[in-house]
Amino acid sequence: EVQLVESGGGLVQPGGSLRLSCAASGFTFSSTYMTWVRQVPGKGLEWVSGIYGDGRTSYADSMKGRSTISRDNAKNTVYLQMNSLKPEDTGVYYCMNKGRRGQGTQVTVSS
Repeated sequence: EVQLVESGGGLVQPGGSLRLSCAASGFTFSSTYMTWVRQVPGKGLEWVSGIYGDGRTSYADSMKGRSTISRDNAKNTVYLQMNSLKPEDTGVYYCMNKGRRGQGTQVTVSS
């Protein structure tokens, strides 16, 4: 059974940082493309970042320069380090693989 479990969200002030984690199981993690997406209030799912099994990364323009995606294939975990957070980054963040996602983790950026 495929499982994706996100964690690390929370309430942070503008300009703050968070590190999200996603623990994966039930599939061959090391070779697969993993993404982070977010559900912003009132909007659809927005792609945030992606990482291939070989470590190549890509970012949405809105997150470029403020975030770093990484993975630990030994731990079947993908991370998203987010810095200089803005109120518009508020949302539920999901990791995804082949259309599957976990329960998400809430990120709230507010003073």
